Amino acid sequence: MNPLSHVSAPDLAVVVPIYNEAPNIAEVLREWYACFERVAPNFILFAVNDGSTDETASILARLSARFGVRLRIVDKRNGGHGSSCREGYELALSEKASWIFQIDSDGQCDPAFFARLYSLRHGNDCVFAYRQTRDDGWSRVAISACCRALLWLVTGKTLRDPNVPYRLISAPALRRALRRIPLNFDLQNIALSLALARDSSLRWSHCPIHFRARQGGTNSINCGKIVGMGLRLMRDLHRIKTDEDPYSGWWTRWTRRRLAS
Repeated sequence: MNPLSHVSAPDLAVVVPIYNEAPNIAEVLREWYACFERVAPNFILFAVNDGSTDETASILARLSARFGVRLRIVDKRNGGHGSSCREGYELALSEKASWIFQIDSDGQCDPAFFARLYSLRHGNDCVFAYRQTRDDGWSRVAISACCRALLWLVTGKTLRDPNVPYRLISAPALRRALRRIPLNFDLQNIALSLALARDSSLRWSHCPIHFRARQGGTNSINCGKIVGMGLRLMRDLHRIKTDEDPYSGWWTRWTRRRLAS
């Protein structure tokens, strides 16, 4: 590896939110760095450590010595996956990267599909993966399906895989979308998908991927958290600003009629 002595206006900025991923993070970064070296060598990677309580911070420090200036470690107080994504997005934009790519840190995102996804950026503003096959169990498939259905009911927008952590967005599109989303919105990934979908000027492409099983560690999401996330999402979706009819979804149209009666 030949780290750049200075990185200016990278072609690609990668955002990786991390929480208690000591069993996974070293291998995840190693395999993705090898991928980026081949496919998009002018890159930087923001490893956003969300107040991990295990050995994640010390592992990241050792990796920093190995990977050099292209690895930017961001240590923050624990605020959840959404806040980590948002901080990473903002930092990526501040570096004037042309494209921003986001993945998760648990090893489920396979670099084997990145070259194909990255090639689709030509002529597009957003390139989102969708999990055509996946090894993480039926419950996760159900969560994604419920998320997709909920967003359609509330907003009228059909998003193929709204919470997928494998997404490439041009800097201008991301900047406009983030202006619509409050900083304290809980589920930033889903909010970003919706804000982008509401921008009719954007050109989209989708890329099928296989989603691996978690490579190690413990999944922090359980049924109680999932229900809570769904309720918060229903409560907060109206906070995403839009220039379109705010009553475009089935749920909001029904609610408006009830309030008017």
